[in-house]
Amino acid sequence: MTPTEPAHLVVPAPVTLADVPPLCERLRALYAAGAREVVCDVGGLVRADLAAVEAVARLRLTARRAGGRIEIRNAGPGLVALLHLAGLL
Repeated sequence: MTPTEPAHLVVPAPVTLADVPPLCERLRALYAAGAREVVCDVGGLVRADLAAVEAVARLRLTARRAGGRIEIRNAGPGLVALLHLAGLL
């Protein structure tokens, strides 16, 4: 990872509420290693459900607290709709 390249984090599918804290830990580790921007790939999440929304919300909060930025990529239409409804996109 160079200073101009964002780091990458892939959210596994399916994601459960129990998966969220370890995902946030991985994100914190990326920021601790010097990342300022992280691309979060949620393309594997074919089900748009509460766990997916919780994962994105917590990852956004973790990024903000670390002083970094996160970009959500490859979200399906159902997840995009839920994230818009929740104010997360």
